Amino acid sequence: MALFEEKFPEIERYLEDNASAEPDILKRLRKETFQKTTQPHMISGYLQGRFLSILSHILNPKNVLEIGTFTGYATLSMAEGLAEDGKIYTLDKNEDLAYLPQKYFDESEYNAQIEFILGDAKEEIKKLDVTFDLVFIDADKENYAAYIELIKPKLRKGGVVLIDNVLWYGKVIEENPKDKSTQQIKLVNKIVTEDPDFENVILPLRDGVHLIRKK
Repeated sequence: MALFEEKFPEIERYLEDNASAEPDILKRLRKETFQKTTQPHMISGYLQGRFLSILSHILNPKNVLEIGTFTGYATLSMAEGLAEDGKIYTLDKNEDLAYLPQKYFDESEYNAQIEFILGDAKEEIKKLDVTFDLVFIDADKENYAAYIELIKPKLRKGGVVLIDNVLWYGKVIEENPKDKSTQQIKLVNKIVTEDPDFENVILPLRDGVHLIRKK
């Protein structure tokens, strides 16, 4: 394992060299995210973006829900696979940063298919009278369990949920973690795994992605 960790930067470059090209708009968005935000590591990034794009193409979703927009990289990645009449509802509460994703949404070919909603996600989800094909959760970890509870009845049978950061820097293997984020991530992983309505697997992509399908 130590040898693997030492070689991780090389392995990551190898993965990027063997992935589909990153669209130009996403390259520019990624660069601006690193230039203008204080926590650029929150961006989905190249490899995860290509994963989201491919999954979206496979599902060809009509309705997508994203909880946690940040700068819109994942939004635009998933938009690539939308059905012709498809729509993405992306939720965030950071009004100060909203200009950045909005700038790239306006520029993109998917602008008319993206609804950017600012507000408390728990309240905004309740207002959406929509059945979703794909949901991506990458927001405040303390509310992950609440988000799963809210979106489950709005997810169609066969629909897919992705939850990001479910390995949480490896903290999830701690038996009695002290911080609330780790506690809630462990809780949501347990809830999903024990729910008979879901089938699931955690992928070791970046900080862990929980891939969930509603039966």
